[in-house]
Amino acid sequence: MKTHSGSFRGASFIGPAGRKDSVFTYLFRQPEYTRELYLSLHPEDTDVTEADIKLVTLENVLTVGQYNDLGLQVRDKLIVLAEAQSTFSVNIALRMLLYLAGTYKEYAEEHSLDLYGTKPVQIPRPELYVVYTRDKKDTPEVIRLSDLYGGDGSAEITVKVIRSSGTGNIVDQYVRFCEIADEERKEQDGSEKAAERIIRRCKEEGVLVAFLDKREKEVRDIMVALFDEEWIAKMHDRSMKEEGREEERVSALKNLMKNAGWTIEQAMAALGLSPEEQKKYLHLL
Repeated sequence: MKTHSGSFRGASFIGPAGRKDSVFTYLFRQPEYTRELYLSLHPEDTDVTEADIKLVTLENVLTVGQYNDLGLQVRDKLIVLAEAQSTFSVNIALRMLLYLAGTYKEYAEEHSLDLYGTKPVQIPRPELYVVYTRDKKDTPEVIRLSDLYGGDGSAEITVKVIRSSGTGNIVDQYVRFCEIADEERKEQDGSEKAAERIIRRCKEEGVLVAFLDKREKEVRDIMVALFDEEWIAKMHDRSMKEEGREEERVSALKNLMKNAGWTIEQAMAALGLSPEEQKKYLHLL
């Protein structure tokens, strides 16, 4: 498998091309929390150790440059998790199929498996999950590839949806972290302040305390970077909308002046333009 160097085997996570670590990927690439995550999925496997877990990373599985955010192999199991989702999408099943195919391809190459031989090759069995951070009652327990094509087919992928269990395990704590982050980001008083409030509240509520005590600066930097990226994206969308509105207003002004015979001042007044906006549109016409 393609991995990145680190103190733990394959301890690296990547998300969509060019994106920095999310808190999810950063949290679960730490060996002790990787083990806790596995135990939240398989609480019966109490003998599992950090050495039993190998993290694997896929690079550029989809043509748009997407990656799987978390892949880990535990003994004879292969568990692939996507980035935790706050918005439900049945398309996760298709993405998981691509992630799984890419993971098996690299596994086969790494182990020199003879896929054209007569003997069956040995591969880890897959378990596919998506961590869903918003608890909506209408979200299904599983997502299937067949949901996309409406019936049975020769290929099927089943993705289990993981929500907060109410036990306070590592997944519950991550979900609560996301809830706190959503609440605090509504204040819109800057990325730094929002990140500080999120971390403070998490510690007060006993959420990911040990992780935040040890990695507070790194987590804050990740959140600030992600918040800033979101703000830039929103500003870009707003700018595009403003450009579209500007074109519409110019067209409306021209139509009123041409078809109704209005003066430019009458047309701008009819559109309710402020004095400042009127000065701008005088230069655009």
